[in-house]
Amino acid sequence: MPKMTVDQKVIRDLVALLDETRLTEIEWEEGGQRIRITRAAGPVTAYAPSVAARAAPAATDTTAVAPAGNGLSKHPGAVTSPMVGTAYLTPEPGAKPFVQLGDTVKEGQILLIVEAMKTMNPIPAPRAGKVSHILISGGTPVEFGEVLMVVE
Repeated sequence: MPKMTVDQKVIRDLVALLDETRLTEIEWEEGGQRIRITRAAGPVTAYAPSVAARAAPAATDTTAVAPAGNGLSKHPGAVTSPMVGTAYLTPEPGAKPFVQLGDTVKEGQILLIVEAMKTMNPIPAPRAGKVSHILISGGTPVEFGEVLMVVE
């Protein structure tokens, strides 16, 4: 088996991308070489909901949701999705939500989880404040940059 040469700049760029996007895992492949970088997600107990739980309607999610399209994308407390995926407001089906409308949160406190490629990515509060808007419900597909919540 030939010895693989690793380009350290690629690794550094991938690590920087992990930091920038708040992902917990990234993989890169080129010319038969494959690099996978992972990072511990922190003190969150994440879950992988079963297929039945994803298919079920979000009737058990009682968190108040504000209507989308409120022009909140420019709000300084907007919490946006760092990736395309599925947003969950609870750590597991049937559990209490991480936060509810009107809750006071600390900077870095987990607000929700975005699942991307079967990896649960905790989304922390960018600042301390009060949750004034929740624009998604549990199990909602989200896009990169989409406003999920607002912390005033």
